Amino acid sequence: MATSGTAYRQVLKELEKGVYQPVYYLMGDEPFFIDSISDYIREHALPEEARDFNQLVLYGNETSMNEVIQRARAYPMGADRQVIIVKEAQHLMKRDSESGGSVSDILGAYLLHPQNSTILVFCHKNGSLDKRKKIVAAIEKAGVLFESKKVKDDALPDFIGEFLNEHGLKMSPKGMSMMSEFVGADLSRMNGELEKLVTAMPDGVKEITPEFIEEHVGISKDYNIFEFRDAIINKNVQKANKIAAYYESNPKMYPIQLVTAAIFPYFANLMLAFYAPDKTDRGIADQLDLKSTWGVGDYTTGMRNYTATQTMKIINTIRRYDAKSKGVDATANTGEGLLKELLFLILH
Repeated sequence: MATSGTAYRQVLKELEKGVYQPVYYLMGDEPFFIDSISDYIREHALPEEARDFNQLVLYGNETSMNEVIQRARAYPMGADRQVIIVKEAQHLMKRDSESGGSVSDILGAYLLHPQNSTILVFCHKNGSLDKRKKIVAAIEKAGVLFESKKVKDDALPDFIGEFLNEHGLKMSPKGMSMMSEFVGADLSRMNGELEKLVTAMPDGVKEITPEFIEEHVGISKDYNIFEFRDAIINKNVQKANKIAAYYESNPKMYPIQLVTAAIFPYFANLMLAFYAPDKTDRGIADQLDLKSTWGVGDYTTGMRNYTATQTMKIINTIRRYDAKSKGVDATANTGEGLLKELLFLILH
C-alpha cells in the first residue's frame, strides 16, 4: 500500500506514462496528495473534447454507492474511456447499507469485475478505511489504494528534495530549513512556493541558494525564523535580541505562538541528543530519528552551549510563556515584551 510522498510520485509516474488503473481509492489526512492525483487524472485521462460526456464528478454526501457503480458500469460515449471522480467519499463509506446490500458489498461486487473502460476515483479525506476489512484487500487487488499521511516537519526536506530532483535542481540544507520553517507542513503551499522558485530559476543554474529563496519567496534575509533559531543555538545574544525586537514590532506577521512553535522542537530534540549513547553525528541522527546527518551540527553546537539541565529548564520556560501568550496565568502587563522576556531566560 502506498503510504508516503515517494509512493505518491510513483503513482504520478505511472499516470504520466498513460497507465491507468480501473479504480483509485485515495484516502488519508493529507489532502495535497489526494487532490494532486485526482486532479492529474481529471486533467489528463481524457482529451478535452471528450470530457463533457465522459467525465463526471460526484459527491459522497449527495450520491449513493448504487448510483456510483451504475455509472461506472456504463460505457463511454464516443471515447475509449470515461472518468468518474467521487469527492468526499468518506461520507459515502460511512453509510452501513443501501438498497441492495451494504456499501462495502456493493463496491466489492464491482471490484470483482471492474469496467475496463472506466477510471473510478474515490477521494476519501480526513480519515482512512479500516485496513482489517475485506474491501481494502479488494481495492488493492483491483486497482490502487493510496493512503495519504500527513508529512512530519522533519520529513519536509525529503518532500522538497524529491520535488526539486524531478526538475533537475537541488537546494542546500540551509535552504531546505528556511523553506521548512517559513512554509511549514502545508504541502499545497509548499508545492506552490517550490513551483515559483523553479519557474524563476535562470537557465543553466542548478542549485537554489538561500539568497535566491529570500528574494523570491519573501523570506526576510535578516529576520526569518531560521536566523532567529540559529542565533539562539549559537548564543548570539545581540542578533537574537535584534530579531526578537523586530518580531515584537510585527506581531501580526510573527506572533509569539509562531516563534515558540518554531524553537520548542529544537530544544526537545536537544534534550534527546544529550542522552544519545553514541555522540557521533550518525549516533545523534539515529537518536533523533533523522534520515540524514546534515542537521546534526545544530545539536552538537547546542550541546556545547547549553547543559542538559539548562535545556530542560528552557523547555519548561517555553511551555510556560506559550501558555501565557494564550491567556493562561496572564496579567494586565502580559503581552508586549513577552518574547524578550522568554529570550532572556533562554540565553542567560
